[in-house]
Amino acid sequence: MPPAPSSARRSTRSTPPATSTERETDARRRSGPRYDRTVRFRLRGDTVSDLKIAFAHADAREERTVTTGTKAWELYRDDDKIIAARVNGQLKDLSYELADGDEVEGVAIDSKDGHDILRHSTAHVMAQAVQQLFPEAKLGIGPPVENGFYYDFDVETPFVPDDLAKIETAMRKIIKEGQRFERRVTTDHDAIAELKDEPYKIELIGLKGSGKSEDAAEGASVEVGAGELTIYDNVRRNGEVAWSDLCRGPHLPTTKRIPAFKLMRSAAAYWRGDEKNKQLQRIYGTAWESKEALEEHLHRIEEAERRDHRKLGRDLDLFSFPDEIGSGLVVFHPKGGIIKREMEDYVRQRHIEEGFQYVGTPHISKEGLFHTSGHLPYYADTMFPPMEFEGANYYLKAMNCPMHNLIFRSRGRSYRELPLRLFEFGSVYRYEKSGVVHGLTRVRGLTQDDSHSYVTPEQAPDEVKHLLNFVLSLLRDFGLDDYYLELSTRDDSKKDKFVGTDEDWAVATQVLEDVAKETGLELVPDPGGAAFYGPKISVQARDAIGRTWQMSTIQYDFNQPKGFELEFQAADGTRQQPVMIHSAKFGSIERFFGVLVEHYAGAFPPWLAPVQVQAIPIAERHNEYLEGVARQMREQGLRVEVDDSDDRMQKKIRNAQLQKVPFMVIAGDDDMAAGAVSFRYRDGHQDNGVPIDEAIQRVAAAVASRTQV
Repeated sequence: MPPAPSSARRSTRSTPPATSTERETDARRRSGPRYDRTVRFRLRGDTVSDLKIAFAHADAREERTVTTGTKAWELYRDDDKIIAARVNGQLKDLSYELADGDEVEGVAIDSKDGHDILRHSTAHVMAQAVQQLFPEAKLGIGPPVENGFYYDFDVETPFVPDDLAKIETAMRKIIKEGQRFERRVTTDHDAIAELKDEPYKIELIGLKGSGKSEDAAEGASVEVGAGELTIYDNVRRNGEVAWSDLCRGPHLPTTKRIPAFKLMRSAAAYWRGDEKNKQLQRIYGTAWESKEALEEHLHRIEEAERRDHRKLGRDLDLFSFPDEIGSGLVVFHPKGGIIKREMEDYVRQRHIEEGFQYVGTPHISKEGLFHTSGHLPYYADTMFPPMEFEGANYYLKAMNCPMHNLIFRSRGRSYRELPLRLFEFGSVYRYEKSGVVHGLTRVRGLTQDDSHSYVTPEQAPDEVKHLLNFVLSLLRDFGLDDYYLELSTRDDSKKDKFVGTDEDWAVATQVLEDVAKETGLELVPDPGGAAFYGPKISVQARDAIGRTWQMSTIQYDFNQPKGFELEFQAADGTRQQPVMIHSAKFGSIERFFGVLVEHYAGAFPPWLAPVQVQAIPIAERHNEYLEGVARQMREQGLRVEVDDSDDRMQKKIRNAQLQKVPFMVIAGDDDMAAGAVSFRYRDGHQDNGVPIDEAIQRVAAAVASRTQV
């Protein structure tokens, strides 16, 4: 809502001192005879009783005695890094009043939760500044996101860079004021009256009443959700409320606790992510625990921009997204096709070595198949609309598993055939909204190296272990050797969104968790992130600049075998149901390709490089000699090109460097006489007078070892 007028109410709530100076003053005030150091609370004539709390810090836990009225901030008066508290597992403001039996842990500003709180508080300051400068602006949603935050605004004219500079200046003034973030509980009725000029906030309050608010849009959970409705006031030092916003919190104690921030850009965004709704203006920003951390982040952004696979895809002539075909549908050019083929050849051979049988399935299917699998209605929003043909609805397939189930069911199966492992390069199509389509990493048409293992329940743990070892070895071969695991489980508060019994979920989750822990890798929980039919392990890989990408997945499925009535004959002659385990080693070829481009900044290791060797004649008379060298290399399966252009030698070398070719072989008169070449590496190191056979062997060895040069 707009800044409050001068007659606005004055706040009388107790809040933590904002700065170290204020804390020192407060400590001197509390050092008098009516303050007990054990209780840590000044007696004011009220009825006071001792409270027992558990104080968690530095990997230790201790019991403490405080008195009624003690606030969480009083436990952390000497620690500037603590900006919020986790009380009984729930994040709270430092102004939270402790209760008997509370377990309290400080939230540091440089922790994940601390970053989220810092960034969400900064989003509030940004929205306050926007409404100061643009009073007509209506507020959308403003959540923290990875490495930053955003806020959506309904304004008549889109923001421009000069606007962002003015907003930053206004934000710095608000931060300097040291306005307090104060939480206030309200009712739906009162909030609607107070926010009468904020239509989007009122819509969220209405959704809260229907129980659908948290899923209403990305970031909506920071505004409204289960439980009481709250508003946060930004309160000046004189007690006047400067600005307010619908919010669940928690927040920093004061705006002065925002050490470093920057507004990054603005963009259009549909309200609640729906293209049918009004287009709002979204401002993105970032905030960090120190100026140094902010500078490091900005440097990482610069490096990420240098590695952007969309730009490198154009520069290196790897792929494109023609408008004539449609958004999110990629075309691989010859050089990109080489990399794609190498990826496919590698993973096809690895699947065969790991006991998989190669199969193939069509791109479309009748609607009923996806009802049998359970993907309809659960997955309907991410599938392309159906096509009516010969009296039936057909869908472009968004997944391959239903068709693999039909292969399993095509004849009787014996326990002796299990594990039965099926694999294909399955092209699938998913209706991603235009706002989330992003290069190769979020497309509408993709190819999965999709496999399904059919096993007995007793075989499931070993099969999951087998698949996980397969995945990790694949990632290492592609140069991704820094990773952790994520275990995605059911959200037990939303069981209607998942199928299967509690027992099914417990067994499946335990199998995945046990196997994941055996690896010794870091295991991060992802509650609520499971597929509707079962839990999954995903491998989260870090690239060369430390960014995390979800790569391969392994999913335990007890639902589809039931839906398709899959059976095998057990050793005792009974008919039993198999367990189905989904696995995609690349995830999708397109996404994996995009990640590799950014990981290597386009400088692929020789085995993946489209051109492995660039032959560079010093003069035209050396062309024929190097053509002969190139023929010998091609006979060894190497990819080589001869630059017989009229460019000077240094220009040819520069061109090869820009194309990130791993090796160059250069020849002049002396090389021709000696039957040799000058062997140049991508980093500029050069060995002269290398015999042709040795040059070929160097390249072949690098390709065979899959090492980077």
